[in-house]
Amino acid sequence: MNKIVIAIDGFSGCGKSSTAKEVARQLGYTFIDSGAMYRATALHFLNLNLSPLRPEDVEVGLKSLQISFQLNPETGKQETYLNGVNVEKEIRTMRVSERVSEVATVKAIRAELVAQQQQLGRKKGVVMDGRDIGSVVFPSAELKLFMTADVETRAKRRQLELQEKGESVSLEEIKLNLENRDQVDSTRTESPLIKVADAIEIDTSNLSFSQQVDQILDLVKKATIN
Repeated sequence: MNKIVIAIDGFSGCGKSSTAKEVARQLGYTFIDSGAMYRATALHFLNLNLSPLRPEDVEVGLKSLQISFQLNPETGKQETYLNGVNVEKEIRTMRVSERVSEVATVKAIRAELVAQQQQLGRKKGVVMDGRDIGSVVFPSAELKLFMTADVETRAKRRQLELQEKGESVSLEEIKLNLENRDQVDSTRTESPLIKVADAIEIDTSNLSFSQQVDQILDLVKKATIN
């Protein structure tokens, strides 16, 4: 079976990353977690007390930004490293979530991360999720997907995820955060979240995790056959 590039876009909290990771695992593909890259960038700027809205700060921050992924042999899961330090847990906190969209609006930051992403995907056999994967990063991807779900479902999923990490946040606060991110992501000037014409939409509101994965694997089979 020929290897392809799978581009997954969609709203925050739809299960894009977890689904993409499992699809990549089952296919033996490389998973490029663009969301983790932007989260790591947001954490980087927070740690250095730099503002992504100040061009001089952006220039300084990008000079010392290095993001990589490594497989944890004990868990079998891919983890995110920022300048050689494992930040997988820290980038999932609300502290970082509240700054991600702000970072993602900056043209210079997006250009740097997109260049890194495209380099990673040149050999095919790649699954990548985000908000501009099918439109900007891999416009020639053989399979483009757009995942969505109602905000209530997304908020409950995110709350459970945070609780499992020991972080207590109210459902209303999470819903507000998701709605704000949706607004910023869909209206930003640089690479806004859109559903490209050739993307297949998957509404995950009433789908279990395994159903999401199986549906995408079926689409991959059709794409590789064609």
